Amino acid sequence: MDETLAEFIKRTILKIPMTEMMTVLKAWDFLSEKQLQTVNFRQRKEPLVHDLVLLCEEKRASVHDAALLDIICEDIDLFDMEQFKSSFVKILRRALKNVTVSFRDAEENSVWIRIAWGTQYRKPNQYKPVYVVYYSQTPYVFTSCCQLKSNIPLLGQALTVASNHHKIVKMDLRSRYLDSLKAIVFKQYNQNFETHNTAMPLQERTLELDIHMDSRIIHENRIEKERVQRVTQEAFGNYPQPRLEFAQYKLETKFKSDFNGDILAERKEPLRCLIKFSSPHLLEALKALAPAGIADAPLSPLLTCIPNKGMNYFKIRDK
Repeated sequence: MDETLAEFIKRTILKIPMTEMMTVLKAWDFLSEKQLQTVNFRQRKEPLVHDLVLLCEEKRASVHDAALLDIICEDIDLFDMEQFKSSFVKILRRALKNVTVSFRDAEENSVWIRIAWGTQYRKPNQYKPVYVVYYSQTPYVFTSCCQLKSNIPLLGQALTVASNHHKIVKMDLRSRYLDSLKAIVFKQYNQNFETHNTAMPLQERTLELDIHMDSRIIHENRIEKERVQRVTQEAFGNYPQPRLEFAQYKLETKFKSDFNGDILAERKEPLRCLIKFSSPHLLEALKALAPAGIADAPLSPLLTCIPNKGMNYFKIRDK
């Protein structure tokens, strides 16, 4: 397969939304099921397309095969980004005349949206815009902080209608790092991030021990360190974590006491408290607690479940 044909197949596959990728490839029926199983469909689109093109080269795809793929892509109902943009702007301006909207197409079938809000009597404030990143054919949107809270429902309505979704998912998840948010939301954090020392045995990763220490203590320490390492890997995996700066827990509980007449026990309103963990790289910091001897292993599920649950805001109430 020459470079021109490979480039055509690459560009054709790039047009396919990630959510439709497997459907289109199966309809094409050029790559076998066994070949498709060797591809990591959770990785970013560019390396995914690269892997697919390599498979096409190995199978010596012809011009006819590439043309058939192009026909299938034209035949399916692909997301119309231009229609999305037009509909989004119309919905906003129908409700609010003084608003400016700008778009920039990005990789992975996404679009960056810059919105400068005004009011019925004031022009849009260009110094305090809201940034939105939308990934086509998904119910997920990433937004920056909106100064005018009253405009959030309008923004949600415009996104929902323009994207043809019944609703846009609201998640209790915040971070300054878009790549980490994407990795958590799309469950790519255990695929995209490179692993470190995965081939190194646990024994080699344990901390060095004093050579003058009793051999029995050395043995006990090594067993415990291996247990902590194993439990930590089971909870966090053996790969770098998505980058979050904090996790917040709101606790509502009733005071329980065996003594009659206790003032707090008779209180009808629940006791409320707020606990916040913060770090430049929270998940990596939590992952290091037990191996460093600062906390027991395993850590509480409330700390280890953050990536899987896709949230770093928690509300905990008595059952």
